[in-house]
Amino acid sequence: MDHSDSIDVAATPEAVFELVSDLPGMGRFSPENTGGDWLGGVSAPALGARFRGTNANGSKTWTTAARVTAFDPPSRFSFAVTFLGLKIATWSYEIAATPTGSRVTESWLDQRSTFVKRFASTVENREDFTRESVRHTLVALKAELERS
Repeated sequence: MDHSDSIDVAATPEAVFELVSDLPGMGRFSPENTGGDWLGGVSAPALGARFRGTNANGSKTWTTAARVTAFDPPSRFSFAVTFLGLKIATWSYEIAATPTGSRVTESWLDQRSTFVKRFASTVENREDFTRESVRHTLVALKAELERS
């Protein structure tokens, strides 16, 4: 299952890129991610940079590993997520200039194996939850960018 959603924001592509590539700060916008830390002495996003994400859903908490797979300011940022070495998903943000600011598209590529889908899910219906989560994140990003 893959899912993408877009939203127009009254902000420059550079401002959008700065927010979506700030993985430690994404917990402000996501209903599930709570932040995390760059690894290996890295303190900012870059191609190949590694990140430990922290997440919560109800009483469940867990960490994931992520690696930045695309870093093309101000138009594209992607990262691949694993859990215990198993592929989970790739998250991508595409940013395009518009006459009134930017259009940001958030995409989720589900890479979970059948085993992970069946026995290691943190929510009952990951696909539906992720569709709602992506919309929530985009609306929260828009509010933050347009408040500035």
